[in-house]
Amino acid sequence: MENAIPTFFDRLAQWSEIVGGFAFVAVALLLFMKYALPAVRATQIARNADLVHAEQRRETLKAEVGKARGEVEAADRDAQAIKARATVDAARERERLQTEAQADGERAVANAHGELDRGRIAARAQLRSEFIDRALQLARTKADSRIDAAVNAKLVGATVQQLLGARPESDS
Repeated sequence: MENAIPTFFDRLAQWSEIVGGFAFVAVALLLFMKYALPAVRATQIARNADLVHAEQRRETLKAEVGKARGEVEAADRDAQAIKARATVDAARERERLQTEAQADGERAVANAHGELDRGRIAARAQLRSEFIDRALQLARTKADSRIDAAVNAKLVGATVQQLLGARPESDS
């Protein structure tokens, strides 16, 4: 029965396989379009949205990097300006302190000269007083042996007259 003529049922089975295959492909295509395609599209839309968001974020970060670089440059300029001002202020402060120290030193030297002069004057006065005291002691010791009461009275009278502004009396 190999060369037998196909019967109606054989043809019906063949056509049912063909139609079943087409129906299977059609149903598979419909199921793919109904369930798989929307999921693929949603995934694609989400992926595109992520890419757009990433691009926006990249642009924002680029702008922030540019802004940060500008701020760093401004901070560097400020730091240089502060350093320059600090150098100038330090030099000015050093000069001021040096001038004050020099003025204080000159004042101390002038005060020391004044103290030295006052000390010299005081020492001279003390020395003069000591010399006068010693001279008086020496004169008293020698005067007692050389001057008698009459000469002493005459000398005292002359000194008193000199002190009062009168002339001493002459010897007659």
